[in-house]
Amino acid sequence: MRDRADLKRSKPFIFAAEMFKNKMLYLMCLPGMALLFLFNYLPMMGLVLAFKNFKFDKGIFGSEWVDPIYGNIIFFITSGYALRVTVNTLFLNTCFIVSGILMEVGFALLFTEVTAKIFKKITQAVSFLPYFISWIVVMVLSYNILKYEHGSLNGFLISIGRDRVDWYANAKIWPVILTIVNRWKLTGYGTVIYLAAIAGMDTTYYEVAQIDGATRLRQIRHITLPLLLPTIFVMLLLQIGKIMNADFGMFYSLVGDNARLYPTVDVIDTFIYRNLRKLGDVGMASAAGLYQSVIAFVLVLASNFMVRKYDRDTALF
Repeated sequence: MRDRADLKRSKPFIFAAEMFKNKMLYLMCLPGMALLFLFNYLPMMGLVLAFKNFKFDKGIFGSEWVDPIYGNIIFFITSGYALRVTVNTLFLNTCFIVSGILMEVGFALLFTEVTAKIFKKITQAVSFLPYFISWIVVMVLSYNILKYEHGSLNGFLISIGRDRVDWYANAKIWPVILTIVNRWKLTGYGTVIYLAAIAGMDTTYYEVAQIDGATRLRQIRHITLPLLLPTIFVMLLLQIGKIMNADFGMFYSLVGDNARLYPTVDVIDTFIYRNLRKLGDVGMASAAGLYQSVIAFVLVLASNFMVRKYDRDTALF
């Protein structure tokens, strides 16, 4: 019993000794911790808006509480918009994640196999360049390709004897368009992570495989891809954590207020923005944001649990 009491009494001293020993490291952490608190934890106080009938003159804490039965969250969930924006957000982000992993890993493998250094550098630079282009510029480019009268895509269809297509009135095709644009812009950036992972692999495996007569395809299948799996899992978990957060810049730039496309591309972020801009309904927008965060949190826990079942060392926590 005395040993346990001594141990408890010594914990503050152990903590103080640790802080003094590594004081410079902890001081270096302070700016990051301050930013994390200011921009990630302090704004969580605003979640109370989801349960209030917010009035600008009364402020956040002075506004009245809403009825728990007919409150903002229940009204949002039972409305027809909640199901639509949730399905669209999950479906589109799933398309982005799956196509992103396939293309980024594929590009990384292709770049690794290229032996001509000049060609490799040029192709990497060209694939990485779209990442730095603003979504507004991408919108202008896509509009000139897809517009009905003078778009280059419709011009091509006419040249082969087909009729024009009103792309901005065809909601069913827009998940494909958004996936293509998303991959064109972000694939080069995402490839860098997998290239770094491949560059850090032990070359001994490949030397042994070459001695055994394994072809390049077999080396990729039995060495590169298995060694890439931990990186793929980590990137997958990080992206699942953002699966309920759509890229607002992309969606609002390419789709905007085109209500004809809402059935397939209206996501939670654009719904929240419209509620704030057009209706000024802060409570409803906050309820949608809280709903978005809760679902994302549950998905991260579930996906991390499944990854832990497969490989405990690959999970985030």
